[in-house]
Amino acid sequence: MWGLLTSLNDVLIPHLKSIYTLTYVQAMLVQFCFFGAYFIVSVPAGTLIKKIGYQNGVVVGLVVASLGCLLFYPASLTNYAVFLLAFFVLAAGITMLQVAANPYVTVLGNPETASSRLTLTQAFNSLGTTVAPLIGGILILSAGVLTHAQFSSLPESQQILYRAREAATVQGPYLVLASMLLVMAVLFFFAKLPKISHDDRVEDEIGLGLGSQVSVLEFRHLVLGAIGIFVYVGGEVSIGSFLISFLGDPRVANLSPSRAAYYVSYYWGGAMIGRFIGFAVMRYISPGKALAFNAACSIVLILTAIFSQGSLAMWSIIAVGFCNSIMFPTIFSMALYKLGKFTGQGSGILCMAIVGGAVVPFLQGFIADNVGLQWSFFLPVVCYAYILFFGVKYAEMYRLETEN
Repeated sequence: MWGLLTSLNDVLIPHLKSIYTLTYVQAMLVQFCFFGAYFIVSVPAGTLIKKIGYQNGVVVGLVVASLGCLLFYPASLTNYAVFLLAFFVLAAGITMLQVAANPYVTVLGNPETASSRLTLTQAFNSLGTTVAPLIGGILILSAGVLTHAQFSSLPESQQILYRAREAATVQGPYLVLASMLLVMAVLFFFAKLPKISHDDRVEDEIGLGLGSQVSVLEFRHLVLGAIGIFVYVGGEVSIGSFLISFLGDPRVANLSPSRAAYYVSYYWGGAMIGRFIGFAVMRYISPGKALAFNAACSIVLILTAIFSQGSLAMWSIIAVGFCNSIMFPTIFSMALYKLGKFTGQGSGILCMAIVGGAVVPFLQGFIADNVGLQWSFFLPVVCYAYILFFGVKYAEMYRLETEN
């Protein structure tokens, strides 16, 4: 569900951009408000979950996310600012889910296979991100999106009717999503799940810089991992956010928004397939090595999309989704590795770092407005370069630990 809700943004961005005649930067305020919630809500969510427990944290997150979906109805009757508020509230609920569920998965089993386990659960997240563009393309973009020139040519009365009609297309889908989230909240409230508690003792792991820390920020691998989450989410969300526009470029595929939405599903579907594969493969391969390899492949693919045209550019950028597959769960689990009593706090910091999904697309929007859409993809290249560095560094630490 939270994968579906997140990926629907990729469909709504070109939709709202057309309705309100926005620039790329203005349209990226959707992601800025959505992922900005992670930065604002993560620490309070971590504190709340420490008091009420992981299971109740999931319930609260589902309820808040449902309220965010309900806000889309009044937003469709008012203006863009209310849409941005709805995105923020929805993301606040998803943030609570992330803070509660990710560390829950990492501690329900052998720490050595936490990356594999979190990759499996994230694969189902990717199922939602794969389905969402298909649903959005049918229910929201099926009527077609007018270009700025087409919209400007309409009489003022027709412009008002167009905006009202197109904004109303979100009402039904988000009311259904709100109902589904409330049902899930009830189910999780009554579910019998194991209680998780952490030993106050922090284990000393060779090569990871652990020891007698009194602050969670003294864990070097957590800090590096937080930066990794920031740039990864930023790069992944940026590509997804601009994908419909990129595929609509006459030099690439010249696709209509509704048609391009189907190919966004390929982007997210690649991540889903890769995570199921990664679940099995990463039980035998160092997480750091797998992460570095995928980051290197992503860099090559994005550079190919920048410097080529037509089908090669199109499928190169879509293929980055497959490389993304293991990155989030791998970075997340590596950063939380044996933090003991600091696990919940560390999870909150990592979820704060998801604010990269707000910052990087906004910066890419600025570059796209001033330099060009295709050249703006150099920014995700920089993001994946850091992930390559983090993977190599962690692989070395992992080798030192296993040798000792």
